[in-house]
Amino acid sequence: MENENINTSNFIDDFIKEDISQNGKYYGKTVHTRFPPEPNGYLHIGHAKAICIDFSTAEKFKGICNLRMDDTNPTKEDVEYVDSIKEDIKWLGFDWEDRFYYASDYFDKMYEFACGLIKKGLAYVCELTPEQVRENRGDLNTPAKSPYRDRPIEESLDLFNRMKNGEFSDGKMTLRAKIDLNSGNFNMRDPVIYRINRSHHHRTGDKWCIYPMYDYAHPIEDALEGITHSLCTLEFEDHRPLYEWVINNIDCEAKPRQIEFARLGINNTVMSKRKLRQLVEGGYVNGWDDPRMPTLCGLRRRGYTPSSIRNFCERIGVSKVISTVDYSFLEHCLREDLNMNAKRAMAVLNPIKLIITNYPEGKTEKFEIENNPNDESAGKREITFSRELYIEESDFMEEPIKGYFRLYPGNEVRLKTTYVVKCTGFKKDDNGKVVEVYAEYDPQTRGGTTPDGRKVKGTIHWVDANNCVDSEIRVYDNLFTVPDPESGDKDFIEYINPKSLEVLKGCKLEKSLKHAKKGESFQFMRLGYFCIDSRDSRQDSLVFNRAVSLKDGFKKTNKK
Repeated sequence: MENENINTSNFIDDFIKEDISQNGKYYGKTVHTRFPPEPNGYLHIGHAKAICIDFSTAEKFKGICNLRMDDTNPTKEDVEYVDSIKEDIKWLGFDWEDRFYYASDYFDKMYEFACGLIKKGLAYVCELTPEQVRENRGDLNTPAKSPYRDRPIEESLDLFNRMKNGEFSDGKMTLRAKIDLNSGNFNMRDPVIYRINRSHHHRTGDKWCIYPMYDYAHPIEDALEGITHSLCTLEFEDHRPLYEWVINNIDCEAKPRQIEFARLGINNTVMSKRKLRQLVEGGYVNGWDDPRMPTLCGLRRRGYTPSSIRNFCERIGVSKVISTVDYSFLEHCLREDLNMNAKRAMAVLNPIKLIITNYPEGKTEKFEIENNPNDESAGKREITFSRELYIEESDFMEEPIKGYFRLYPGNEVRLKTTYVVKCTGFKKDDNGKVVEVYAEYDPQTRGGTTPDGRKVKGTIHWVDANNCVDSEIRVYDNLFTVPDPESGDKDFIEYINPKSLEVLKGCKLEKSLKHAKKGESFQFMRLGYFCIDSRDSRQDSLVFNRAVSLKDGFKKTNKK
């Protein structure tokens, strides 16, 4: 069989191969998955794992995957989130073609199925308040209670219809499934499947004042769409018996199989939608797409690439074991991608002047420099060199420390691609700060070679002071100061890193970067990987974000 040749790397693949084998329950059927986000916030890196599993699993088995908005809770949902979700998934490289749905597409059918459950004696209208339901929930040794459990079928049908027609106030009544008040799985103790909620729905308006609960709605959505494998995170494992109960007791031919996997945990961040919303609404970050946020729009704005995120999700694998991945591994995946694909450029973030005193005034030379040493097809670009340059403030020391091989009086360095220069002096301002460094160049060392074979240990980057552009550079660090800001006695807000954003103004960049396109990434030599800020940058006012530093903390950790 063709699918037997699939390289199985996780338990989900094993289950699916079993299901579509000759004796399997889905033999001869197309593997059909779905990604069902609730449109009440922006997708984050945790969702990326689920997206990759849902869409890639379907691709692997030559199946199909639906995108469905699980819009059963109108109090928190918005069209803004729907649009952002679609944009993020397409950015990751996945497409649902014409298989885009809303849970609200099925509200009429869900109501019909609920009436069917009542008629079968499998659901009843309950008048207990939420507090009373909790009080009567029982424990492992005590069954739950409901005085309305034996309500006559016709009475429940009438009340449920009147609930739909808006005759009762919010919270006055619920529809509960009639399953097992003594079940050891509390999800099966007659769960609520409908509640009254007079909220305007972003699609159905005010047509409905009753809405289905997720545990009831979700299996129906899967069944109506013909889903074969409902892949979800591990917290739904205890809900699987309820999922199967609904599937088996409604009049629908399809019988999806639910399979659970461990959700993604990453340190030094939070991924609760509620807490992310708190960060945004409390002004602790600058919106959902703040580059410090774990949202996909935030990571995209910071400079993360779709391939780096997909590679990250693939390499962390699929497991039943809950674990936390080090954030440095996500950065490692980005470095790998950008190292191979990002163009190189020179930029000086903390500039001081370097004046080549023996270089002819008014003269300008041109040099060719490769755009990416790992990709010949990236070609070369032209840079200019003149008497006055900008270098990094940290590339000069008046009194060098041990092991310092950059500029200091009497020392030689290579200026990337051009010449060897020797420091001859410097100038300070009235506050004692070095503002200019002086050097002489050796004309015989064009291209950085030393014909006499003398050793020059240091190479530094630079930009031509007469042919550069100014830019604002934003340098990002972890949003939180501790690996797990949700643990401990403090509110997670108290762990916000006050140094998570450093804004550098007056940075000097190669003039070619003035024409950089939004979304384009660059390696600023010796400094890290940067991209144009998609929101604030303008051609006459450039803003670059540092996506990630050059130093790979993940590799360093692994060497210990």
